[in-house]
Amino acid sequence: MFLFRSNLLAAAAKVGSVAITIGLGSAPNQSARAETLPGQPGAPYQSMPSLAPIGTRVDHYLPIPKEDVTPAIDPKKGYRSQQLGRGLYMVTDNGYQSMFLVYETGVVVVDAPPGYSAHIRQAIAEVTDRPITHVVYSHAHVDHIGGVIDLGGHPIIIAQEETLRLLERAKDPRRPVPTVTFKDQVLDLSYPGSSPHEPGNIFIYAPEQKVLMVVDVIFPGWMPWRRFALAKDIPGYFDQVAYIDTLPFETLVGGHVNRVGTHSDVRTQLEFMNDLKTAAAAALKSTPPGEEMEAEDKPNLWAVYDNYIDRVVVKCVNAVTPKWQSRLAGYDVFIWDQCYAMEQSLRID
Repeated sequence: MFLFRSNLLAAAAKVGSVAITIGLGSAPNQSARAETLPGQPGAPYQSMPSLAPIGTRVDHYLPIPKEDVTPAIDPKKGYRSQQLGRGLYMVTDNGYQSMFLVYETGVVVVDAPPGYSAHIRQAIAEVTDRPITHVVYSHAHVDHIGGVIDLGGHPIIIAQEETLRLLERAKDPRRPVPTVTFKDQVLDLSYPGSSPHEPGNIFIYAPEQKVLMVVDVIFPGWMPWRRFALAKDIPGYFDQVAYIDTLPFETLVGGHVNRVGTHSDVRTQLEFMNDLKTAAAAALKSTPPGEEMEAEDKPNLWAVYDNYIDRVVVKCVNAVTPKWQSRLAGYDVFIWDQCYAMEQSLRID
């Protein structure tokens, strides 16, 4: 039967790190100022990484590691299904992920990304003729639930109460408000009390299959989406990734990218994040403000900090790239974003 119960009770572990100063000192820029208009690009920062920075066109991206290459999507279908255990399936377009669980009298769907939501009923029909009775919203973001109307019928929609609040505010006809809400737990759906990504972002756990779905936090085999998946609380994001590793799952559905994950993927992401934190902390400590600037620009306080932060990020990117550029798919796409977010968090959080 379709049960409502609690499961995930472990307390989040605090993530520690040690800042190691890296000797990457830089000398003042001795070159003459180019004849350019104010605000135009000037000479590159010293030790500028070869990876293209934010806003620079990239002609060729780093290749995806072999272990992260998955079966292609059949263009005639528009989706790919993967069984995760008895009655539990993932549906994906190799960019987004949703799940459905077949129980005695119906089907529970978790999320309906609009990119392939019109195909979810077809994916369900491949394994059962039972109706969709319930839909679970992982959280309120339209890119994960904006296709729920395509599921048809009148399923019971379940979400955490923060998600109800956000959807009532949004008044978006693509995202019907939930008909059942919970504060703490439902089904083996749990809310850790807060979410660094989005209020109401829940954990969905299938205990028999040992499958955990947490959306927009873990990206198996891939660089996380920019600025720690747009985390509103970066220290909290670190804590939640460590907490997820304590939970009793064997398969993780992250809501994005092209495959499911394991505890090894969680630990790899946390290792990368801690390396990034150490590198950014060292760069902040070893970078003097105002170097590589023309004297006439130094009275502009915003320019001084822009120059300082850029040079901190240059050091951060250089420090982590040798170890990680071949281990995480999409590393070059968002490494600049992650270093900018990390130095900002270390300075103000």
